[in-house]
Amino acid sequence: MSTDNKPVSILLVDDDEINNFISIKLIKKAVENTEISACLNGRFAIDELLQIQKRDPNELPDFILLDINMPIMNGWEFLDEYRRLNIDPAGKTKIFIISSSVFSNDINKAKSYPLVQNFISKPLSVDKIKEMFAV
Repeated sequence: MSTDNKPVSILLVDDDEINNFISIKLIKKAVENTEISACLNGRFAIDELLQIQKRDPNELPDFILLDINMPIMNGWEFLDEYRRLNIDPAGKTKIFIISSSVFSNDINKAKSYPLVQNFISKPLSVDKIKEMFAV
């Protein structure tokens, strides 16, 4: 996927620690050379992204995998805040909604955000991950 041997950086934003553990294992199995960090809600993710942006915007993650239903700040609130703060003006980061929601209104809402690349249904699988990262 990456030609310069730079790891693919991924920020996983999901309040389910067991799901995060499984997702990280699956991603590492599907995609070689990855750096994955996890945040348990949108607020923590925004704070982390702002710190990275301040330090070096080139270090922003390549991908954000975002759950919708989380405490403190949900996925929709995260997207609104991410856009409001203009965290990634260069558009480096690709955001995917990763949700167990099967409601068409959630899928349509996700597609209404220009920042969102796609809506991926949980559970993740190696095939879904490879398709997402086009490897």
